[in-house]
Amino acid sequence: MTEVSSLTGRLLVAAPALADPNFDRAVVLLLDHDEEGSLGVVLNRPTPVGVGDILAPWAGLTGEPDVVFQGGPVSLDSALGVAVIPGDEGPLGWRRVHGAIGLVDLETPPELLAAALGSLRIFAGYAGWGPGQLEAELGDGAWYVVESEPGDVSSPRPEGLWRAVLRRQRSELAMIATYPDDPSLN
Repeated sequence: MTEVSSLTGRLLVAAPALADPNFDRAVVLLLDHDEEGSLGVVLNRPTPVGVGDILAPWAGLTGEPDVVFQGGPVSLDSALGVAVIPGDEGPLGWRRVHGAIGLVDLETPPELLAAALGSLRIFAGYAGWGPGQLEAELGDGAWYVVESEPGDVSSPRPEGLWRAVLRRQRSELAMIATYPDDPSLN
């Protein structure tokens, strides 16, 4: 078995040719990646459902847009909270994933985290890969792996995140940001 280098905390940016409609132009934040598989959330899939409609106590703590995001096609009936909390120590109910980005235990009373939150986003479901599955997709060129920034989690314009993340790369990836939505119209 080959050793898996952890990509936890990095972004997967869907290549334009990725055929899976669940991940068309998706930007996925990897929350866990090891030899047992990978788990992440799609950062740029807002739903029309307000956070207050399903998790009222957390509604006042999320940024704009104040909606639930579809984190991926797996377990759409479960919720994950991802928050950016600056500083070295996070509050009770928050577990650091990478840098200032971490997971929120949504069973924790929101007032215990409110003062520390830099940003919070709620996701319904997640994206998951079994052992070796993500590595195979990376080998096929389905994803670009890039560094995340804390602001990616709470982008006020999630619909533009795919292009924005690619555009900030200091490589040929920046040019892919100009790839048309429908190349047949070129």
